[in-house]
Parts: sequence; C-alpha cells; structure tokens
Amino acid sequence: MGFLKNTAITLEMIKWEHSIFALPFALTGAVLAAGTWPSARVLVWIIVCMVSARSAAMAFNRLVDAKLDAANPRTANRALPAGALSSGFVAGFVLVAAGVFFFGAAMLNRLSLELAPVALTVILAYSYMKRVTRWSHLVLGLALGIAPSAAWIAVRGTLDPRIILLTLAVLLWVGGFDVLYACQDFEHDRRVGLNSVPQAFGLNGAFWIARLMHTGMLVILYALVEAFHLGGVAKIGIVLVGILLFYEHLIVSPKDLRRMNAAFFTLNGIISVVFFLFIATDVLLQR
Repeated sequence: MGFLKNTAITLEMIKWEHSIFALPFALTGAVLAAGTWPSARVLVWIIVCMVSARSAAMAFNRLVDAKLDAANPRTANRALPAGALSSGFVAGFVLVAAGVFFFGAAMLNRLSLELAPVALTVILAYSYMKRVTRWSHLVLGLALGIAPSAAWIAVRGTLDPRIILLTLAVLLWVGGFDVLYACQDFEHDRRVGLNSVPQAFGLNGAFWIARLMHTGMLVILYALVEAFHLGGVAKIGIVLVGILLFYEHLIVSPKDLRRMNAAFFTLNGIISVVFFLFIATDVLLQR
C-alpha cells in the first residue's frame, strides 16, 4: 500500500495529466509524417514515449529543485519539500520512467532508439538551466518542441527539415507561456539569485518578450502550413490558436497574475488540442 500511495503522490506531484500540452503536437508530427493516421501500434508507442519521458523529466525536476521549492512560499507544499515523498523513491521513479521511454523508443525504430539518449538529456537538462541562464524558458520549450520531430522519426525512421518548423513553433509557444508563469516568482527569484526573464527584465519586459515569442510562433505555424501545402482548415486552426493566445494574454497582466493558472493550464491545453484537430483534419481531407 505504501508503494501505491507513493506512486499516486508522485503522479500528482508531476501533474502527469499535463502531458496533453505536448502530446497533440507530437501527434501532429506523426500525422504529417504519415500523410494520414499512423498505425495504431506506432501511435501507442509514441504516446508511451511522450508520457514516460515527460514523467521522468518532471520527477527529475522536482528532485533537483527540492531545496529551491522549500524556500519558495508558492512551492513549499510540494511533496518533496513537504516530506510526503523521499528523494530515493522519486529517483527510482525517474529511472523506471526513463527505462520505459527507452523501451518505447526501441519498439519504434532504430533511429528513435539511437536518438533517445539525446532527447532525454535535453529534457533533463532543463532542471539546471535556471541556475545558469535567464533563457531557461527556451530550453523548456526545446524539451517539448522536439516531440513533433521525434514523432516524425517514429513514423518514418528519418527526419524531414520541414517538421523542424513545428519544433521551433512549440519552442516559442512553451517558452512564452513559461515566461508568463515565471512572473509569479519574480520577487523570489530576484531575492535568491535565480535566473529568469522576469528576474532579468522585470514584469513588463517579460510580458512583452512573451508576446513576441507567441507572435513568432504564429508566423512559424503559417510557414509550416505553407511548407506542407495544407489548406484552409489548417489556416483556420492557426487563426483560432492566435485568438486563444490573445485571450491568454488578455486575462493576465503585470499588475494582475491571479488568473495565471487558467492561462497556463486550461488555455494551453485547449490550444494544443485545437491545433492538432485542425491540422489533422486538413491532412485527412487531402487524402
């Protein structure tokens, strides 16, 4: 019972259900690669790799940041600083999740397995970035952004440069909303010397940088649609993503961060699903 309880606490701690942020973009990469729905077998192993890699990364982040979380009033009640979990159990969880990720990559194709250590290194490295650079938000963006390119490789066994556009778009999307989310820790980060865009440029500057990132995302998504010769349905999807991003920026401001969780969790989940549905529909209509 203790093992099951600790596992449940760990899954709650890493918010495993938030895999929905990156999963639709990975599925978009898979659909673009296949030109239709990939086989059920490939889809299952892509999902296994996505969820296990993110779980390993999130648990590793909580492990590495345990002391930092304990010193931050916003995060002091997380499972590790609160004593609800031991560091040994979380470390074991990281190893198991990483093992599942490597197994899933092996079940896809040789290139997926060969690149699995690179992907895992990127997503684990993010946990240290706030100690060395204010642009750690972009490293988090890259960690999620490699998902569509990885999914393309999972389907084709090769990499097409066009899908890198989606990696860049996701990088800017995630980087932008992580900049906004980090505004909650602006004063704490300045006090303890942690690096972030808000800490370096202030709240107003951080909001403008996030806006620029999200504008860049929309431009790159349009380039992606053109590169794959997609039609009106895909373009409508981009317009809807733009409207949702505009609303996200509308409900939070440097002077009012109270609705940050709604912007960060709810809206971003909707954005990724909307994008996938419209791109996938366009691809299927062109069959």
